[in-house]
Amino acid sequence: MTDLVQRVRDVLPAVRADLEDLVRIQSVWADPDRRAEVQRCAEAVSTLMSDAGFGDVRIVAEGGAPAVIARHPAPEGAPTVLLYAHHDVQPEGDPAQWHTPAFEPTERGGRLYGRGTADDKAGIATHLAAFKAHGGKPPVGVTVFVEGEEESGSPSLSRLLAEHRDLLAADVIVIADSDNWSTEIPSLTVSLRGLADCVVEVATLDHGLHSGMWGGVVPDALTVLVRLLAGLHDDDGNVAVEGLHETDTADRDFPDYTPERVRSDTGVLDGVTEIGSGSVAQRLWAKPAITVVGIDTTPIAKASNTLIPRARAKVSMRVAPGGDAAAHLAALTRHLESRAPWGAQVTVTPGDLGEPYAIDATGPVYDAVRDAFRQAWGRDAVDTGVGGSIPFIAEFAAAFPEAKILVTGVEDPDTQAHSINESLHLGVLERAATAEALLLGRLGDLDGQVAS
Repeated sequence: MTDLVQRVRDVLPAVRADLEDLVRIQSVWADPDRRAEVQRCAEAVSTLMSDAGFGDVRIVAEGGAPAVIARHPAPEGAPTVLLYAHHDVQPEGDPAQWHTPAFEPTERGGRLYGRGTADDKAGIATHLAAFKAHGGKPPVGVTVFVEGEEESGSPSLSRLLAEHRDLLAADVIVIADSDNWSTEIPSLTVSLRGLADCVVEVATLDHGLHSGMWGGVVPDALTVLVRLLAGLHDDDGNVAVEGLHETDTADRDFPDYTPERVRSDTGVLDGVTEIGSGSVAQRLWAKPAITVVGIDTTPIAKASNTLIPRARAKVSMRVAPGGDAAAHLAALTRHLESRAPWGAQVTVTPGDLGEPYAIDATGPVYDAVRDAFRQAWGRDAVDTGVGGSIPFIAEFAAAFPEAKILVTGVEDPDTQAHSINESLHLGVLERAATAEALLLGRLGDLDGQVAS
């Protein structure tokens, strides 16, 4: 296995160059003007997989973005491992806020900056390095599945899984799209919140009115909306919607965040306090959360002394593991519809749903991945949750209920995925690739224990 660690180091320079080439492709599926770039990225990934030694490589699409499936058959009696990543990326936002161009990978201080360097083109690089370290002949079957629309909610994933089930079937699924506790301590993600969102619209008038003529007599929609949204939380910042699920974490040995780490990781301003009750880990990973993520109303530059007749907001809710996303959205809808002040008309339009997921990370496969982490990182991995949502994990679990799911990644607290100045810690990339290469070797030694 020591030789395998060295072989990862040997292949990494070429893999990093491949990663940088991928980062230069502006594969933003959410931008219709860059759909051709997403296709170009899929073709580039396909070429990389073929050059790495995968004998069966194909680009597939089921009404959505192009995905890549690359397959290396399992030796007789050996398990098959599915390695997941995605090649689409978030929009870059305001280019002026980037220290260096978003789509020109730039190394600074041991980190590689650029959109997608970490989320999740580094996942592709991790899989390539692990496969190449075995000389293209690992002791297990390897299928690499690189999706093209994860950042848009994976709308066609269920069709991909259904249409190409035989190609994607595996005994172990490694999803390289999460983060680590730090650049020195790896994480195994075992808990993920789900997602439910909606748009709530408030109407009080059939047209705007002069605020001096009628203000103080009839309500304006924006004031009603603000009061309605304020009722989503109690005075301590806990979610105040009835009927939402909270996960019992008594049997989970989760690490917790210090107040100093919360402030450092979030950039919260001086004087701003935390919200909610319970440990940070409980609030992030085991409790629901509700956030107002957008409001449509008259912008200040166009405001006049007018009572606004209609206003609306988008409300996003995170669902704790064990909860049902549709039931939670129904509870949120009831709350909003039943608490409008002054008889205002309220319309709630449902949006996206994504189910939460909790992993029973016990048994030989999870022992193997923890051993691989220990050797690659020189530290034991910690079990953590993810406050955000990766809804497709529940879809994989439903499609392949017997498979063991491992959620790993190359991100760390300073990655700033989805934000400006996204970056990849190059030491983490090496350790993540080493751990995955070691895992493939250990899974080949399990002798039929993968299913236990």
